[in-house]
Amino acid sequence: MKTTPKLALWVSLGVLAALPLGAQWDENGFGGDVPYVPTPQPVVDAMLKVAAVTKGDLLYDLGCGDGRIVVTAAKTYGARGTGFDLNPERIKEANENARQAGVEKLVKFVEKNLFETDVSEASVVTLYLLPDVNLRLRPKLLRELKVGSRIVSHAFDMGDWKPDKKLDVEGRLIYFWVVTEKARADYAQGQPAAH
Repeated sequence: MKTTPKLALWVSLGVLAALPLGAQWDENGFGGDVPYVPTPQPVVDAMLKVAAVTKGDLLYDLGCGDGRIVVTAAKTYGARGTGFDLNPERIKEANENARQAGVEKLVKFVEKNLFETDVSEASVVTLYLLPDVNLRLRPKLLRELKVGSRIVSHAFDMGDWKPDKKLDVEGRLIYFWVVTEKARADYAQGQPAAH
């Protein structure tokens, strides 16, 4: 059977998702909680649009990869942004992409574990992680982000915390939430409630 690149990607993601956290890697063998798979530009554009990003926002991208979400937010909307990633090669690539786009003064990229990142200053947080990582991250986001902050996730939801909006962009799902006092009360305590 001939393997197409798309089939190989889905098989790889399936294998990676089945591995324990910390046993996942990108194409260079770099370990982390999620594999590196870039978000397609139409999805990036839709994520920023649904979050209604403006020049006044500070966007944090957790697991920023090559920085395309942060760079697009700066270039298109004039928003400030910070991307966080564990892989120094991704950080280097993100900085180069910011330089090429002419937005270095609006963005920065930090080599840091997303679970150790203080997100309290962000008004928008973007994610393209795995479902179990989203669930582990959910209480932190709800405890640290201000009420009214927006969260946008490519591909994966946050368990029983229902999104305010759900979009399909070229066959890829985008989930959008606004942090509220009710969401904090219902979901900021550790693991999600059982169904």
